[in-house]
Amino acid sequence: MPLQIVRNDITKIKCDAIVNAANSSLLGGGGVDGAIHKAAGKGLLLECIKLGGCKVGQAKITGAYKLPCRYVIHTVGPKWKGGENGEKEALESCYREGLKLAAENDCESVAFPLISSGVYGYPKARALKVAVDIITEFLIDHDMLVYIVIFDKDSFEIGEKLFNNIASYIDNKYVDDNFEFNRTWADNMGESKILTTAAILYPGIEKSDEALAPAFDTGSLKDEVDNIDESFSQMLLRKIDEKGITDSACYKKANVDRKLFSKIRGDIYYHPSKATALAFAIALELSLEETEELLLKAGFALSHSSKFDIIIEYFITHKNYNIFEINEALFAFDQALLGS
Repeated sequence: MPLQIVRNDITKIKCDAIVNAANSSLLGGGGVDGAIHKAAGKGLLLECIKLGGCKVGQAKITGAYKLPCRYVIHTVGPKWKGGENGEKEALESCYREGLKLAAENDCESVAFPLISSGVYGYPKARALKVAVDIITEFLIDHDMLVYIVIFDKDSFEIGEKLFNNIASYIDNKYVDDNFEFNRTWADNMGESKILTTAAILYPGIEKSDEALAPAFDTGSLKDEVDNIDESFSQMLLRKIDEKGITDSACYKKANVDRKLFSKIRGDIYYHPSKATALAFAIALELSLEETEELLLKAGFALSHSSKFDIIIEYFITHKNYNIFEINEALFAFDQALLGS
């Protein structure tokens, strides 16, 4: 199952387990810790008292009480001391131990806050990278839906250089939906295309003779349908074979659920969402031209009137096919994420 970055209150996430960024006493505190204890009620505190605390980098599990989940996994993140005092290793351990407990307790879904990124001072961009790296590593061998829950936009940041580069790329490519039509017609543009476009722009225009006649004989429409081209599902499976990777490697790299992939594989006429189609293009590391071809099979295209599309184009042209980094960027620009 995929990794999803969501902006929400972790105490309201409906999943099997939520992770509490606790202090070593496990008796509640500020930030996420305090919010979870408050929402869960006194029962959580009474159970935590029996646990006898928790060391940095370790994790312990309790019931969830009044929370809309089954368990709370408590882990103690490191305090940032400059980055040379084992902070990264301790933070990695928080995620590994939390995921291990979730798997041991048969959780199919778990939600993490961005551990240590609040009062403990761990730089948010670095904290997010650790979270994504360790969760991605875990998901290679496990089927689980994992959320990284960001409480507000200020709690989230991607690298400043990357953000500025993408913002500049968008500025250079973006076409406002309400742009003023101003086009120089190419000399070789056919008359029918000119008149068709003119009719759209100026509804009162008179159609001349056969200028707007269909480009094909309507009597041959049935023949055209009967000779339908390769479908999205067929092209996807062919591309997977051509790349020499397994189905599971592909859908995991695409951040797509195994059940959804099974639907696509089992139905040659399956119509995916644009985000799902693009996720597979990223997983297969397709060029921009190949991505357009795969999208077309699903009935979509990339457009410079869409910031979402431009961000995807940016990463493909820069040959960065890390779907989680792409999703971080999409999240930063308030766009939908890739995958299921």
